[in-house]
Amino acid sequence: MSYLGLALMVFILSVIFSIGGVGSAIAIVPVMSWFGVPLMIAKPTGLFINTLSMLSATVKNLKHGKLEYQFGLPILVAATIMAPLGAYVSKFISKTYISLIFVSFLLYSGTMLVFFKPKQRSRSKGHIVEGLIIGGLAGFLGGLLGVGGGGIISPALIMLGYEPKKVASTTALIVFFSSLSGFLTYSGMGTLDLKLLLHVSISAMAGGWIGTHIMHFKMSSEQVKKVIGIIIYLIAFKILLNVLLT
Repeated sequence: MSYLGLALMVFILSVIFSIGGVGSAIAIVPVMSWFGVPLMIAKPTGLFINTLSMLSATVKNLKHGKLEYQFGLPILVAATIMAPLGAYVSKFISKTYISLIFVSFLLYSGTMLVFFKPKQRSRSKGHIVEGLIIGGLAGFLGGLLGVGGGGIISPALIMLGYEPKKVASTTALIVFFSSLSGFLTYSGMGTLDLKLLLHVSISAMAGGWIGTHIMHFKMSSEQVKKVIGIIIYLIAFKILLNVLLT
């Protein structure tokens, strides 16, 4: 596939995944590898795309006052602390079994989001403790499996009764930081295709901006919830595919 073709694919996937506040690298990396991009180049490119699309989404959320720092900060702190631990532990635990457990959780969460309506939360009390627990789990599993924590954070918060658009905005901020950290790690290893990064940068930012606009101004909270559920299904399928092919 040409660079322009990859840029178009990045734009489409960035729009779709930014609606749920979840980075599109989970889908972009395998697609790039299917079209001949070496995995060690596809992975940092996917993280770079996540960084730009979620930055664009977060800027738009800030511009329209859709981002609540108190709500997202405990999740962000816990995820940042636990991600390195998960990466270290991955050397001692079989990823196959952990991946299957993770897939089961995602399939359950996706089904709940698409087909059931969680009871809306009437109060915000306790969000710090919940945020620390969810962020810690997301960071640990994200580091353990090498995937973003958005697939854990979004469904967990929505199933606890938090408003879907608020959840999507918070998750986008967290995925931005986690993706940036991963990208900087890969850049230090010298596994970058600068020409490819240049081609996908504009489409990633445009996709993140448009997807966030659609989420806030063109969709209801119930529709956003279902989109997030479908995205969770896609993440589960991708992880299961990795397990079956290894």
